[in-house]
Amino acid sequence: MKISIITPSFNQGQFIEQTIDSVLSQNYSALEYIIIDGGSTDNSVEIIKKYEKHLTYWVSEPDRGQTHAINKGLAITQGELFNWINSDDYYEPGVFDKLSDYFSDSNVNVVCGKGNIVSEEGKYMRQSRGSDVYNSLSKTIGYARMDQPETFFRRSVLTQTGLLNDELHYLMDRDLWIKYLFSFGLSGIQEVDDTFINFRMHHESKTGSQFDLFQIDHDSFYLSMSRQYGFASEFQSISQLCETHEGFELKIPSHVTKNLISEILSFYFLKRADEFYYRGDRAKSKKCLEMVDSQIIDALGKKRLNDIKWKNQFVIFKMIQILRRLKR
Repeated sequence: MKISIITPSFNQGQFIEQTIDSVLSQNYSALEYIIIDGGSTDNSVEIIKKYEKHLTYWVSEPDRGQTHAINKGLAITQGELFNWINSDDYYEPGVFDKLSDYFSDSNVNVVCGKGNIVSEEGKYMRQSRGSDVYNSLSKTIGYARMDQPETFFRRSVLTQTGLLNDELHYLMDRDLWIKYLFSFGLSGIQEVDDTFINFRMHHESKTGSQFDLFQIDHDSFYLSMSRQYGFASEFQSISQLCETHEGFELKIPSHVTKNLISEILSFYFLKRADEFYYRGDRAKSKKCLEMVDSQIIDALGKKRLNDIKWKNQFVIFKMIQILRRLKR
């Protein structure tokens, strides 16, 4: 089973050799490895050239960013499975053999593993919990938390989802995830406990340094859902509470019902209520809670809803704020 791996890269010379080695040292016979460099000015190209005889394809030229680079790679891949690995991360040994075994079941379209979060020096910090998959489709889309590096797709799903949306520079992976869920539901997803990757956190990584820009992409998904399905109150609330991309349109298949979108939006507002609360924005948290339909969310959601309502009381909120400051 051929596996296609793409590495988008730009000026990551201090890390990229470990990334390349982690792919090639899998010693997987049916590997298609593509590196799309955005015209690096450091020593990245020199390092890539050291390994070029083992690469299916590589190029170093200016592009429109990470998403565009990944799409350039996807356009020429021929493997049955695909994923991309950024040029500051690295795989655990034996990953591709395990993936080949999991995907030997033709009913499996997605395999969600686990990852290690590591420091700039590669020191283990903690383990990720992997992409979140719940028993409810609406909850899975409403929370839409995906760990892309350890989530591998069958390439055939792209016939339904299309390539990545290159309007997005931060959550192009979450866009793919949501479009997969709309098209295929929860079927075909296999969660496994294997640790596939080491995800490096450092001061220049987008995940660590540009969190607010990720959130803009995320909120734009739900603003688009509410606009497309005529949920005026939800649309107005997201517009007022969150910064979003003006005019962004999420690709939603025609079979998706208004009822499903309504359920998704309740879970979305519940999640944002929690996030605004922990950021200390009690007013926005309470506004989000008003948009949650308690008849839609599951038992755990109801517990979370009541918990946030309780903590949002003025006295409780102030006490928790003081306790947090004392812990610093």
